[in-house]
Amino acid sequence: MYKTIGFVASVLILAGCAGRPSLLPNADKNLRKTSSQFAADAAKRHPYKANAPRGGEAAARGEVGYMLKQITLANLSQDTWNDVEVWVNQKYVVFLPVMEPGKLKTINFQMLFDEQGNYFTTDNKQMVDKVEIYRDGKMYDVKVKLGD
Repeated sequence: MYKTIGFVASVLILAGCAGRPSLLPNADKNLRKTSSQFAADAAKRHPYKANAPRGGEAAARGEVGYMLKQITLANLSQDTWNDVEVWVNQKYVVFLPVMEPGKLKTINFQMLFDEQGNYFTTDNKQMVDKVEIYRDGKMYDVKVKLGD
């Protein structure tokens, strides 16, 4: 009987996660979307804005967690940032409607999509080499360190 309950619980958990980029709901309600929704939104933001004016280093910090397969970002300024695109390796993007000062944002790798609709790999065969944010018409570099 306990094996059956365990099996049913496992199936329900997995079914409930189908199409979601993370097992647990994201702390930011704006990032509680399906993979299809993230992919569709990313398609609208491509191509990478290579010709955008550079804004230097953002007042932000990031941490890459390969074990958790996520990037954690923090806005270290005193201003709220609206309509932020987070770009990884100039290829993958996710949109953040708002980045409040001092509030951590968790971006799972499966929220970051390229222009072909592929998410950032979760097999650790690809590394996060560069993180940038695009806001207010400028591209900013984000200082990132290794987590986990």
